[in-house]
Amino acid sequence: MKFSDVIGNESAKSRIKRFVDNNKIPHALLISGAPGIPKLAMAQATAQYIHCTNRTGGDSCGVCPSCIQHQTFNHADTFYSFPVVKTSTSDDYIEQWRKFMAEGVVENYEHWLTLLENDNAQPIIYAKESDAIIHKMSMMSYSSKFKVLIMWLPEKMNDECANKLLKMIEEPYADSIFILVSENSKALLPTIRSRCQEIELKKLTTDEIAGYLQNKYSIDPQEALALAAPVDGNIAEAEECMTLNSENKQFFKDFTQLMRMAYSRDMKGLKEWSEAVVLYKREKLRRFIKYACRMVRENFVYNLHTRGLNYLNKEEEQFSTRFAPFINENNVMQMIEELDKADSDIAGNANGKIVMFDFAIKVTILIKK
Repeated sequence: MKFSDVIGNESAKSRIKRFVDNNKIPHALLISGAPGIPKLAMAQATAQYIHCTNRTGGDSCGVCPSCIQHQTFNHADTFYSFPVVKTSTSDDYIEQWRKFMAEGVVENYEHWLTLLENDNAQPIIYAKESDAIIHKMSMMSYSSKFKVLIMWLPEKMNDECANKLLKMIEEPYADSIFILVSENSKALLPTIRSRCQEIELKKLTTDEIAGYLQNKYSIDPQEALALAAPVDGNIAEAEECMTLNSENKQFFKDFTQLMRMAYSRDMKGLKEWSEAVVLYKREKLRRFIKYACRMVRENFVYNLHTRGLNYLNKEEEQFSTRFAPFINENNVMQMIEELDKADSDIAGNANGKIVMFDFAIKVTILIKK
């Protein structure tokens, strides 16, 4: 992983590179940020840059033996630690880990859970892991000046492991570098956090995420923006939306049917509509409600006639050219409130048919305001 492969956070990259170039690498680096930001990729790029034997243009070369080993996650002086199940160590799950890292530039915790194949367990970094780390970091480096340990989600260490890690950070080996990658650095032991040089990564912009989606999936720029806008800087969520693209098309059909029948006050059609959408499983129905809420907001904004404020794909925009005037200052907040209430009721296991038909009836009143 090169720095050029990591999306956004250019100032953080520059800061890390200055540490390395000036031979002032902190013995403990904490890379933190919200879920969906490529923090693990930043840690990988840092380790590769440290070990690269031919840095060029402010980045690792990508072709020296060290870089090639990093790209296959087999560098002899780079170790990984991460949450696992069954009181095991990371070494017991190294093949799943390599698969996890090879799948993209943004880590997705939910996907890691599926690779662990244990839905009922809460992954933890156990005390046994700290013993393995002590053993690895006490060994002579094999081919590089520094040994690097990348620990993903250190906040999931149990107390015994955290205390042992603290001792290693307080009394590090001269050739050892710890890179901790956290989604909640405040959950770390304060004594560990205070001994790390923390670099907090910023959320990515809508344009950065849209550009990433365009390059990776070769999609239309307008569709990329429509996918990137609602995810609040979370690339993992945007990529999840890519896999749900066919689902969104169905949601678009459901939404347009609802609004057209509500406008014509087709009560029989609305009853059939409500019975159809509740055939979705609960979480899918909640995703539809979230989609409907986005469409209400986007159509309200569409009335401002400022293209840069809208994130609709082409099919949605074509519908909105006629529909948007019906979402205005007289009803937009009430529609969103009713959607939020429906979502809350569905989450609380209320009768879906009653909830959705009640919402549909309320739309028939609100859409004429």
